[in-house]
Amino acid sequence: MGMGRRWKSVAAVDARENSGLDWARTPFEMNNRTDVTEFIFLGFSNHPKLQGLFFLVFLIIYLTTLLGNMFIMTATRISLALHTPMYYFLSNLSFLDICYTSTTIPVMLVNFFREKKIISYEGCLSQIFFLVTCAGTEGVLLAAMAYDRYVAICHPLQYPVLMSVKVCVFLVSGSWLCGLVNSVTHTVLAATLTLCGPNQISHFLCDIPLLLKLSCSDTSLNDSMLHVASATIGLSPCLFTGVSYILIISAILRIPSAQGRSKAFSTCASHLTVVVIFFGTANFNYDRTNIGYNLDMDILVSVFFCVITPMFNPIIYSLRNKEVKGALRKLARECGFYNKISN
Repeated sequence: MGMGRRWKSVAAVDARENSGLDWARTPFEMNNRTDVTEFIFLGFSNHPKLQGLFFLVFLIIYLTTLLGNMFIMTATRISLALHTPMYYFLSNLSFLDICYTSTTIPVMLVNFFREKKIISYEGCLSQIFFLVTCAGTEGVLLAAMAYDRYVAICHPLQYPVLMSVKVCVFLVSGSWLCGLVNSVTHTVLAATLTLCGPNQISHFLCDIPLLLKLSCSDTSLNDSMLHVASATIGLSPCLFTGVSYILIISAILRIPSAQGRSKAFSTCASHLTVVVIFFGTANFNYDRTNIGYNLDMDILVSVFFCVITPMFNPIIYSLRNKEVKGALRKLARECGFYNKISN
């Protein structure tokens, strides 16, 4: 059964349905019962009069995300002071956030002007692939950044060796590889699902759990792989990051001078903030129960995780970081609008 699937009926199946023998359908007839070629998003459908306002808000958020993360990426390249492992990771994080938001927001912006908010079957699978890739990669990358901060605080004399260029490239490549392997696995499994309708998704994006709800075939393998991914790509990086920061904080508290403790903590405060926001919203987005389900609340949580968090990251890293702010000022001067950035 290929990707270009169609809604089609089988006379023999319909005859059995009318005679009350729907349970007697064969697997072949089930596969040919109805095939989905597109999905209808129900996200934001509760507020039809606010579509124009939603479009404006999300357009501003998207442009801010693009601009902020592009500034971070450019600043880390032009400033020699930012040619360090920490900012190499940060540049990759900014690239991830651009990819992450570009997977969902453009489709959502277009749909605000459509009476029927749709996405093709192939487009839905593509969105799942890129979303899962970026989310998985970001979780592992944040763990790699935690390791970088651990080495910098707890083993400063060994930092040049333990965080060499080869090690940094290996950690970033490994993060992308983990995200890609996880994403390919889930996307291939999702493509094998039999979708018998309805083709309505109670959201503004395609995601694996949402697609599983629409399947009329066995999803036990998909569910098992979701649990495996939750442990390996979700829980493991979170626990590794948590242990790293326990060791980091313990080391900082042993520093005798208050000024030294403050300086050491400031080097990892931004990353810790991003970690708490990312893993906190991810956990709330995927692991909350369905008791008291509300579409608006579900949309709000996902908007914060998928849309707001990528916008916050460059802001968080810029506010408390003198090196980044200095590089941004330099970049702003070169772009001719230095005075627009506050001190």
